[in-house]
Amino acid sequence: MAHRKGVEAVDRTLRDIRENDRPMGGITEESKVYSSINRIIDEQEATNYPIEFLNSLNMPGLPSHEICLKNGILIILLRNLRPPQHCNGTRLKVTQLQQNIIEAQIFTGCDARETVFIPRIPIIPNNFPFQFKRTQFQVSVCYAMTINKAQGQTFCVAGVDLGVSCFSHGQLYVAPSRVSSSRNLYVHVPDGSTFNIVYPEALR
Repeated sequence: MAHRKGVEAVDRTLRDIRENDRPMGGITEESKVYSSINRIIDEQEATNYPIEFLNSLNMPGLPSHEICLKNGILIILLRNLRPPQHCNGTRLKVTQLQQNIIEAQIFTGCDARETVFIPRIPIIPNNFPFQFKRTQFQVSVCYAMTINKAQGQTFCVAGVDLGVSCFSHGQLYVAPSRVSSSRNLYVHVPDGSTFNIVYPEALR
């Protein structure tokens, strides 16, 4: 069960990456690609995990090896920078792309339009059988996101893709509750129905 959830989480992450690439083409600003720096923690294991392999790793919550950004696009923070204003899940609009700093403005909420300076941050993921460090901007393009990432977000209009059924307790409730009016909610259900996963143990 845990393995299946892990595979589905990776599939959803990769699908979000593809969905987020589409709006980029409609923005005429010049794009800038930021590549991460990856290295294995135990140098004796370096020959077993070459840099090319480390660069290819993609997991939920881990910034991609290459992040392509443009001025004016929406991004989301993947790590806490300065809670509670600049925390995991904060959406921002890019205003300036520098070599080692991304300048952006908070997109919604009480701190909307506040300027944030995002640096490259080294992290060591804990969901791999080996330890490596990735130094990269802790952001992702954010026109599409997972349901888990949408918790706490409020949207004027939202589209929910249920091409893959929810696999966790409460996810189906979280998704449509992101908007205040059902008139602004669009749900894609290819088969016309989906499962509402409920774990009774969680309600005891």
